[in-house]
Amino acid sequence: MDLLKNVMYSISSGEYDKCLFKMYATENLQPYKDRFLSLLTTFGETFGFDRKVELFSASGRTEIGGNHTDHQLGKVMAGSVNLDIIAVASKSELGTTRVKSVGYPMDIVSVDDVQPIESEKNTSASLIRGVNEYFINKGFKVGAFDCCTTSSVLKGSGLSSSASFEVLIGNIVNDFYAESSATPEEIAIIGQYAENRFFGKPCGLMDQMASSVGGIISIDFYDKDNPKVIPIDFDFSKAGYSLCIIDSGADHSDLTDEYANITKEMKLISNAMGVEYLSRVDENHFYNSIEKLRKTCPDRAILRAIHFFNDNRRVSQEVESLQNGNLNEFFNLIKASGRSSYEYLQNVYPSGSVKNQAVALVLALCEKYLHGMGAYRVHGGGFAGTVQAFVPNDMVTQFKFNIEKSIGENMCHILNIRSVGGLKLYKY
Repeated sequence: MDLLKNVMYSISSGEYDKCLFKMYATENLQPYKDRFLSLLTTFGETFGFDRKVELFSASGRTEIGGNHTDHQLGKVMAGSVNLDIIAVASKSELGTTRVKSVGYPMDIVSVDDVQPIESEKNTSASLIRGVNEYFINKGFKVGAFDCCTTSSVLKGSGLSSSASFEVLIGNIVNDFYAESSATPEEIAIIGQYAENRFFGKPCGLMDQMASSVGGIISIDFYDKDNPKVIPIDFDFSKAGYSLCIIDSGADHSDLTDEYANITKEMKLISNAMGVEYLSRVDENHFYNSIEKLRKTCPDRAILRAIHFFNDNRRVSQEVESLQNGNLNEFFNLIKASGRSSYEYLQNVYPSGSVKNQAVALVLALCEKYLHGMGAYRVHGGGFAGTVQAFVPNDMVTQFKFNIEKSIGENMCHILNIRSVGGLKLYKY
């Protein structure tokens, strides 16, 4: 019996339409149906058509407020977007999980070997292994599965393809072997654990939380083990604005040291103040201690701490402005955050780079072509990657044209906030 054909029929006949609409926020679902149908065919050709399968999705994310505040247990605002990684997955008795991502070699991971492997760092296989270890530590006996994935979350786009992958794998293991016991918030924590301990990147938790929970949310990480997540009911499109993510075209690879140095330098300040995280530092005490701090800490570390205090405070103000429907105030705060990232956090281009300042160039173009409307800022980790812009709907076509005539076609992506995060697709 060809079990995959039954799933294909369910997709084609509209049984998944309600779920797909929540995921992609559009009436035109056919391209998304075709994407799942194509991936089902890929799964069948790779692992066999007579398999019982489930469908999964994990969204990309956009950071709306709070740039590099999460790893200091500060506050952020973020949202899931209608670009995602999708999967067709099936339980396996082989003892090894096999994940074939379209365009990449297959990852093969033993479910019995869950220790970090040095040579596996910076690979998707390490993330699979890390997710398995976390569930085992929770007391579950994980098992193997076969899986095919494909992604519309552009790698290095600042929309966090790695977090999406972690959330995707977390949802599959949670559904197949952990009795769906992990909440979306815990699946985010599992993803961060895998990225920190196995992948080797000292990331915060914002990316995974936004991808896993969905919608627009604010997150206060002060209580490390129980982040406070608050949904924000706001629709930018209904308010007359489009969310644009602009790919600068800069190479996003080989920047791990730049990202790590932000965390490292902020830690220099917090440790000098006698605590582990900047969110534990009294701001007035910090300013009164700058003369002393400069004897042991570089000035850039002090500037980055100033950015943290200012941007952390701005998140609460951004949330309040959206809740009150005050877009002008919100946009002013977004622009102030962008200036702070540029001047104090210093993550708009790699240290010492003269030739490669693509993100800075895109920011300059946004200022010119928005004519004082909306807002723009460096997006995500920075140094390379993307810029975020909020563009009036009646300007967005011309804005996209003007940006792309300078940096290349298909570099300005017009996105929607999606209302759901990581999930197993459901019928009806």
